[in-house]
Amino acid sequence: MAFDGPNYLAVLLAAVASFVFGAVWYGVLAKQWMSAAKISDEEVANSPKIAGVQWQLPVTFLALLFMAFMLSGIIGHLGAGQVTLLNGLISGFFIWLGFVIPTMYVNHAYQGQPLCLTTIDGGHWLGVLLIQGAVIGMLGV
Repeated sequence: MAFDGPNYLAVLLAAVASFVFGAVWYGVLAKQWMSAAKISDEEVANSPKIAGVQWQLPVTFLALLFMAFMLSGIIGHLGAGQVTLLNGLISGFFIWLGFVIPTMYVNHAYQGQPLCLTTIDGGHWLGVLLIQGAVIGMLGV
C-alpha cells in the first residue's frame, strides 16, 4: 500500500465545499441553533465576543482545510484503486460515527446541553465529512 501524498486541489475544494455547506446549514438552522445553545438575539447584538465572529471564519476555514488534508491521508491509505466516491463517503461517515459524534455527545452531555444542539452540530459535521469524503474520493489523492 503506497500513498504518494494528497491531491492539494481536492483538499482545497473539499474545504471550500464544506465551508459553504456550513454557512448554508447554520444559516437555515440559525434560530433553532441559537435556541438550543441558549443564545438570545440580545446577546448576539450586545456581546463583543459573539459580534467578533467574523474573525472566527478564517479559523474555521483553516480547520476545515486541515480536516480535508487529514481525511485525504486516511482515504489515500485505502490503497490503489480504492479511492472512489463511495469509499470517500464511507470513510467520512465512519470517522463521524466513530470519533466526531461520540466526542460531541459526551462533551454536550457534561455541559448540560440539550440533545437538539448535539443533533444540529452533529448533522453539520456529518455533512462536512461526507462532502469532504465525496470530493476527495472523486478527485483522488
